[in-house]
Amino acid sequence: MSELRKDPIVSRWVIISEERGKRPSDFAPDEKKRQAMHCPFCEGNEHTTPAEVMSYRPSHTEPNKPGWYLRVVPNKFPALQIEGEINPRGEGIFDLMHGIGAHEVIIETPLHQKDITDLNETEFGNILYAYRDRILDLKRDSRFKYILIFKNQGSAAGATVDHTHSQLIATPVVPKAVLEELHGARHHFDIKERCIFCDVIRQEISQAKRIVIENEKFVSIEPFAARFPFETWILPKQHQSHFEMQPNSNYLPLAQIFKETLQRLNIALDYPPYNYVLHTAPVNRTEDADSYHWHIELMPKLTKVAGFEWGSGFFINPTPPENAADYLKQVKLVETN
Repeated sequence: MSELRKDPIVSRWVIISEERGKRPSDFAPDEKKRQAMHCPFCEGNEHTTPAEVMSYRPSHTEPNKPGWYLRVVPNKFPALQIEGEINPRGEGIFDLMHGIGAHEVIIETPLHQKDITDLNETEFGNILYAYRDRILDLKRDSRFKYILIFKNQGSAAGATVDHTHSQLIATPVVPKAVLEELHGARHHFDIKERCIFCDVIRQEISQAKRIVIENEKFVSIEPFAARFPFETWILPKQHQSHFEMQPNSNYLPLAQIFKETLQRLNIALDYPPYNYVLHTAPVNRTEDADSYHWHIELMPKLTKVAGFEWGSGFFINPTPPENAADYLKQVKLVETN
């Protein structure tokens, strides 16, 4: 029988409908072939992108020249423009402001044919350090209230360039999805004086039904009220509200568990298209430190959102998260380092 489950953080209901379920092998894989023709992100094509705002490279190499390990550039077609003032104003009952923000691309490797899971743990860790360094830099701009890191992998997930990369958008307002989490977390804290995310982590570790993998610092889980099949969250076990403020000793363990989680999804689902987002507390705000808990939400693109979902706000997930966790735990990994 189908089951309705309520997300304990944002109070969103989902329908777990095993009757509509599919085996992992039934989900259509995304096109995995990577075409390098005229790729602006490949080493040697630095002149085809805007000038880099940051790069990790040997000291003897020059900016915007070959030799880099990781490179961050402004998006050539930005959703928001960094120049100008916000100018919030009203137009009758409507509110609007100028489209001010930052939109950057994190080019994760100079090698076109590499998937992010082909990177060794040091290279993967560089991506996480880049996220931290860009947040630390952009949060100094008082116009920005939130900095969202995300990755679109595969054309079905919104990627327009095959070369592995992720993106950053800084916004002058806090996104609605994050506000819902902030409000839910604050409500729980005001009643119980505990972080809801920490409570979830403790229960998931205790029950061990939806854990994919864990290490000393982090846990990878299939959330109880998963919206999508094989939706996976990665959370720090110790309470932390701001991703960029975690100790340096956390980045390698995060790289390890993040990479292995992606490897398991790639093997189990034949390299599916996916999105991941980094949800962290808003920049330059201290009131969220005790109640909010940063985390990564990873969502394979296996089903379509249709009329019922749009009209009701419900999501229908055909794969119970307990089944997904069990399947991912049984995946046999192939060493890539």
